[in-house]
Amino acid sequence: MSQESRKNSLTQQTGSYLPPLHGKASAWVCGSEEAEVLYKQALENPEEFWAGRASQLLHWFKRWDKVLEADEERHKYRWFTGAKLNASFNCIDRHILIGRRNKAALIWQGENEMDVRCFTYQMLYTEVCRVAHALSSLRVRKGDRVALYMPMIPELVIAMLACARIGAIHTAIFSGYAEGGVRSRIQGAKAKIVITADAAIRAGKKKPLKANLDPIIEKCPSVAHVVVVNHANLEDVKMQPNRDIWWHDLVEDFTLDVDYPCERMNSTDPLFLLHTSGSTGKPTGVLHSTGGYLTYAAHTTQWLFDMHDDDVHWCTADIGWITGHTYGVYGPLALGATVLMFEGVPTWPKPDRYWRIVEKFRVNILYTAPTVIRSLMRLGEAWCERYDLRTLRILGSVGEPISPEVWQWYYRNIGDSELPIVDTWWQTETGGAMIAPLPYATRLKPGSATRPLPGIDATVMRDSTSPDMDTSEDRQSGHLVIRKPWPGIMLGVYNDEAKYQSYFSRFGCYESGDGAEVDEDGYFWILGRIDDSINVSGHRLSTAEIEAVLASCEEVGEAAVVPMPHPLKGEAIYVYIVTRDEVPWTDSLRKKLVETVRRDIGALASPEYIQFVEALPKTHSGKVIRRILRKIAGGATLEDLGELTTVARPEVVQHIIFGHQNILLGMHESASVDVERDHDERAKE
Repeated sequence: MSQESRKNSLTQQTGSYLPPLHGKASAWVCGSEEAEVLYKQALENPEEFWAGRASQLLHWFKRWDKVLEADEERHKYRWFTGAKLNASFNCIDRHILIGRRNKAALIWQGENEMDVRCFTYQMLYTEVCRVAHALSSLRVRKGDRVALYMPMIPELVIAMLACARIGAIHTAIFSGYAEGGVRSRIQGAKAKIVITADAAIRAGKKKPLKANLDPIIEKCPSVAHVVVVNHANLEDVKMQPNRDIWWHDLVEDFTLDVDYPCERMNSTDPLFLLHTSGSTGKPTGVLHSTGGYLTYAAHTTQWLFDMHDDDVHWCTADIGWITGHTYGVYGPLALGATVLMFEGVPTWPKPDRYWRIVEKFRVNILYTAPTVIRSLMRLGEAWCERYDLRTLRILGSVGEPISPEVWQWYYRNIGDSELPIVDTWWQTETGGAMIAPLPYATRLKPGSATRPLPGIDATVMRDSTSPDMDTSEDRQSGHLVIRKPWPGIMLGVYNDEAKYQSYFSRFGCYESGDGAEVDEDGYFWILGRIDDSINVSGHRLSTAEIEAVLASCEEVGEAAVVPMPHPLKGEAIYVYIVTRDEVPWTDSLRKKLVETVRRDIGALASPEYIQFVEALPKTHSGKVIRRILRKIAGGATLEDLGELTTVARPEVVQHIIFGHQNILLGMHESASVDVERDHDERAKE
C-alpha cells in the first residue's frame, strides 16, 4: 500500500478497543496506570530501568561496571560494559538448574503431519554441548563466523546456541535465497564453517540446498568445512573429501563432551551477524551484542506477549530473519518457554494448516505476519472455524503495517473478538520490538502499532527531503527516529563503519528509514519505507541490490525498482527498464530479467511487473525522480502527479503512464504509446 493510500485508510479509523479483562490480574503489566509509571520511569532514568530489567531477566557471571557507555559523537553505544555472560547458558543451562530440566523447550512440526520432534531443556542442552564441542574440534574459535544456510529444522536452533556457547558469531542465511544472495552473505561474513542441509521441504517439494551451495563455496575461500544435515534423505548428495562432513557423523562421536563448558563472553562481544537489505546495493551486515541484545530480547518477549512459564509460543517467522532470532529463539528460550517451530507453509496441504497446529499443540501465543493473515482471510473463515483455538491468549503481528481490515478479521475470527493483537514495529537493526502495545494495558486502534515501549524515545522528524509529509493539528508526520539508545541497538555494521554512521547522519540520532504519523493520542501509524527498500510479505528487500542485478544484463541500459501495492504481499516489486540501443522490447527479455533476479537474489525478489520505457523521468541535473515512478506504479494518473516542472522531459511521464496502464491490462507497453500517438495525430487534424 502506498503512503498516500495508507494515510487515507488510516485517517478513517476512529474505533479503539480496551485491553481484555480476562488474564489481566496475572499479567506482567496489568493495567494502564502501572504502564504509565513504567513509561515515566524508563524515560526519566533509563539506566536504572535497564539495569533492573537486566538483573531480573538474565544470569550474569559478572555484573557490569557501567550500564551504558555512550560516545555520542561517533554514535557508539555499549551496554553493560565489564559484565560477563553467555547466551547459550541463559537459554538452556540455567533452566536445568532451576527445575525446568524435563520441560519441553522446542517442539518441531515438519511438513508431514506425523513428523514431530520434541526436545526438553535437558535434551537440548545435550545436543548443543555436543555440537559446540564438535565445532571446537573443527577449530572454530571465539569471534569466528559460522554461516547457517538451513531450513526450519531443530538443527538450526541447536547450531545457533552451539555457536553462542563457544563465542562463535553465527550468521543465518534465509534458505529461500538464490546463489547471489547466499554467496554475498558468506563472503561478507568471511565464514569459516557453513552448516546446511541436503534440502529444504516446502509445499510437498524438496529444494536442494547442498547442491546449490557447492558452486558458491568455490568462490568463498574463507570456508574450511561444510557440515550437512541429512534432512530430506536426498540421494547422491555430493560430498567433497576433507571439506564436507555429515552432521550425524560429526555429532555421533562418543568422545564429545555432553557437558561442554560455555565461554564467558563480554556483554559487548558480538552474538550474531545478520544481513539485511540496505540502499547501497549490497547486504548490510548488522552485528548484535551479547548482553544488550539478549536483555532486550527477553524484556520485550516477556512484556509484549505476557509470557508465562506454561505458555507455548509460536513465532511463524523463518529463523533466517531477525524476527525468528529474537522471538523464535533467544527471547522465549531465555525466559524458559516452550517454542514451537514449523517447516512448511500455511496453505499446504490445505489452508487449515496453521489452525490445525494451534489446536494440536495448544498454542497460547501466535506471532505472524499480515501477509499470512491476508492470504488466509481470502480463503474464508470456514478453515479456522472447524478448530478449537481457545488456548490462544495473545495474537501478534510483525513485518509490515497491518491494515485495519486485516486487523479486524484477525481479531474476530482468530481472537474471538476478545484477544489483544500485539502489532509490532521494529527492524533488524533495533534487535527487538520498539513500538507496540502492552497487551493488558494498552487501548488498541486497528492499524496502529500504538505507542513506543517503555524506554524507547521515538518521534517523527521532518527535513527538506520530506516535502510530501503533511502535518495537521491532529497528526504529525515525518521520518520515524529514535532519540535515545536502548540495549537492543545494533553493535555496528560488519566491516562498514560508513554504513553504520549513515543511520545517524541526517538527524543525529537513529533514523529508521520509515515514515510515520503520530495522532493526538501519541499513537504511531507506520506509513512504510522512505528509503529505497521494499517490504515484500514482511521481508525488506533492497531496490539498489535488485537494480544492480538487472543492470548486469547486457540488454539493460538503466533500471529503476519501486514498490507497488499488492493485496497479499503488501508491496510487490515493479521494475522500469530502459534497454540499450536497438534492443527490442520482448517477452523473452522480460522473462530473462525475472530469471536473473531469481537466480542472483532469490524468488522473493522476483518482479511482479517489468515495464520497458523509452526513458526515465529525471531532473535537469540527471537524477531519476523515483517519487513519480512510485506513484505511477501505485496507479496515479497524470493529474495525480501535479506539477512536473522539475522533470527535464515531462512527455516521458505520460508515455510511462500509458505503458503502465496497458501492462495491467495484459497488453504490451508499446500499444499504449501507439494509442497516445494516434490520439495526438487525430487532435492535430
